[in-house]
Amino acid sequence: MNRNYRTLELDKILERLAAMTTLEDAKQAALNLEPQFDLKRVELLLRQTDDAVALSGRFGAPSFGGAVNCGGSLRRAEAGGCLTTGELLSVARTMHVIRTVKEWHSRCASVETALDGYFSGLVSNKYLEERITTAIISEDEISDKASPALSDIRRKIRTASSKARETLDKIIHSSKYIKYLQDAIVTQRDGRYVVPVKSECRNNVPGLVHDTSASGQTVFIEPMGVVQANNDIKVLRGKEEEEIERILFDLSANSGEFADSIIRSYKNLAELNFIFAKADLAYSMRASRPLMNDRGEVRIRQARHPLIPKDRVVPVDITLGKTFDTLVITGPNTGGKTVTLKTLGLFTLMAMCGLLVPCADNSELSVFRRVLVDIGDEQSIEQSLSTFSAHMTNIIQILKLANAGSLCLIDELGAGTDPVEGAALATAILEKLRDKHAKIDSTTHYAELKDFALPTEGVENGCCEFDVATLQPTYRLLIGVPGKSNAFAISKRLGMDASIVDRAKELVSSESRQFEDVVGKLEQQRQSLEKQVENANRLTAKANTEKQRAENEARRAREDAEREIERAKQEAQRIVSRTRAQADALIEELEKARREKEMTAEQRTKLRQDINRMEAHADPIKLKNTPDEEYVLPRPLKVGDVVLIYDIDKNATVLAPPNKDGQVLVQAGIIKTRVDIKNLRLLKSQIKPKADRFSSARRVPSRMDVRPETEIDVRGETGFDAVNIVDKAIDNAMLSGVGKLTIIHGKGTGVLRREINQFLRTNKHVKSHRLGTFGEGEDGVTIVELK
Repeated sequence: MNRNYRTLELDKILERLAAMTTLEDAKQAALNLEPQFDLKRVELLLRQTDDAVALSGRFGAPSFGGAVNCGGSLRRAEAGGCLTTGELLSVARTMHVIRTVKEWHSRCASVETALDGYFSGLVSNKYLEERITTAIISEDEISDKASPALSDIRRKIRTASSKARETLDKIIHSSKYIKYLQDAIVTQRDGRYVVPVKSECRNNVPGLVHDTSASGQTVFIEPMGVVQANNDIKVLRGKEEEEIERILFDLSANSGEFADSIIRSYKNLAELNFIFAKADLAYSMRASRPLMNDRGEVRIRQARHPLIPKDRVVPVDITLGKTFDTLVITGPNTGGKTVTLKTLGLFTLMAMCGLLVPCADNSELSVFRRVLVDIGDEQSIEQSLSTFSAHMTNIIQILKLANAGSLCLIDELGAGTDPVEGAALATAILEKLRDKHAKIDSTTHYAELKDFALPTEGVENGCCEFDVATLQPTYRLLIGVPGKSNAFAISKRLGMDASIVDRAKELVSSESRQFEDVVGKLEQQRQSLEKQVENANRLTAKANTEKQRAENEARRAREDAEREIERAKQEAQRIVSRTRAQADALIEELEKARREKEMTAEQRTKLRQDINRMEAHADPIKLKNTPDEEYVLPRPLKVGDVVLIYDIDKNATVLAPPNKDGQVLVQAGIIKTRVDIKNLRLLKSQIKPKADRFSSARRVPSRMDVRPETEIDVRGETGFDAVNIVDKAIDNAMLSGVGKLTIIHGKGTGVLRREINQFLRTNKHVKSHRLGTFGEGEDGVTIVELK
């Protein structure tokens, strides 16, 4: 691995990545991972990792366990070779993993990702997989189901073995031979059934001697009665081996036919395992996908070095390459300067490898052609290099390689030699690197470099914060503020004699003291401003929370008001519909009375009282027929004019002009009544009745005379009456051209709903019916669609 990458500890990150892989090829890919230098390629790798994180979080990660690289075995099978049972089982396991991963992707195929190309490259072969697993039980056992011939051979072997054992069982339990046997057992030698006989009694048991024990006291004899059975078994064993070899050749040939497909699928599988290992690493580091550019601009928010324990790491913000190309970080030792350098370098390399980095969202990193590093003590006794010489050797190499696409990270620039010469050399090195347009991040203790950064455009001071009160670093990186060494404060705090510290201060030049005093005052002002900003942010957040709460309350109030108004309108419509239905019933009753010529003054008075009572129940919400509009008659009314009684939506004929009280005598059907002139509307087309108004012949209502009714309330009615009301309402709706009715029957015991639904199923005018939904009345109403 590149020395610079190893210095930034990229190898440790790759080892963690490799530990999260399952396949050996994916593990090697992780260990050999190299940064990419093309911006589009880097963005594609990051998108793949980010998509793997999203898929794992939503559907769970797929399992890759069990797959192995069978390329060599498959190429040998393709060339006509015979694979072993173990190799064939490895092929079957690999195909099984390929199939399960492809099936896993089919469950999340609705989500388009940058990994779809790898998933589409997985080709499952369930036929070959099941053929191998059906034929081979383990590396040492072939199944009887491998072929009909093998099953038949093994059946014959079992039959012959059973016969041989039966014969031998008779011998070892025979009183004639048992005294000659060493043990009353049946065993095998060279695949043939034998019995153990005492050596001195070998001639008493007729048969063939196959073996002798190590002590020589036992001989293993195959009795003559089982020789033929053993011969048959021997022949069948040979046939079994031949059939097994044929089966293995056949399975190998089939595997060879699909070698290219399986090998390509495995390569895609290994690549997917590698990418999902990146996703697992991102989960473990709580990492996010950075924005990438190739302009050398870096803006990292809340960066956490992945190799520092989570409970100890302090997030830092790092900026470079936008308003300045060189950052000079100063501050006391153990304050976090070197960690900041390594964090910047390691994050850059991780992103260029397609790895997500542990920082806040919307952080930005750049692709660099070279990442050049000089960090740590690399002195060498063997090469006769001191610390200073080792650093200079690295820096000379950096100066040779640096260009506009380079990121240079230099720790303790100019250290290890005379401070004056070291500071001058460090300044010259920075100037040279800037001339090459490289992006530079360097740490130092030299005050001269602080002075260099202050007036130089494109160079910015930075420091790692240190709490003098506790003598502890906070590890926060402050950009734009030069750091103090705090050597005097630390020494005094640790107990050094105050006179020594004071004398040391006197020995420091006045310019250095003034500079340190200015830095100290700036630090105090910065801390004060930070507290003010933090307080302002807290108050702003609180105000925003209160504002949001108030807006939510206002919105809920508006929604409640709108719901109440809508509920009131629906109730008003229901009342008006019921009132109209009652008015129609009264008119029908009057028609009946007219036919029977029983209309009396008392009935007329009762009718007028009923109509007035219905008008009194009208809803206060303004609807279409409320006579509150300012209407002016186009001309004075005269006898014979056809007018509309506005509040009850009924046509009538003027019988007499208005009196002094503004009351007009009109006739609506058979009813004569006086109506306020303000409640009358003169119709544009006046149709005079042709028939005598006193004729006893019943007038057939036309389509225009039937009042359309879209809502029927039958609550409180019996089942029989409710069905009759609904039947009449459907007839009126059919005459009026109404296509939809709402029947209000309430919830209650469900009797009305059941009776009405049963009637609707048999009515020839009903196209469909259903219970109401939310906002319509739910199961308290039935919605009817008419034909």
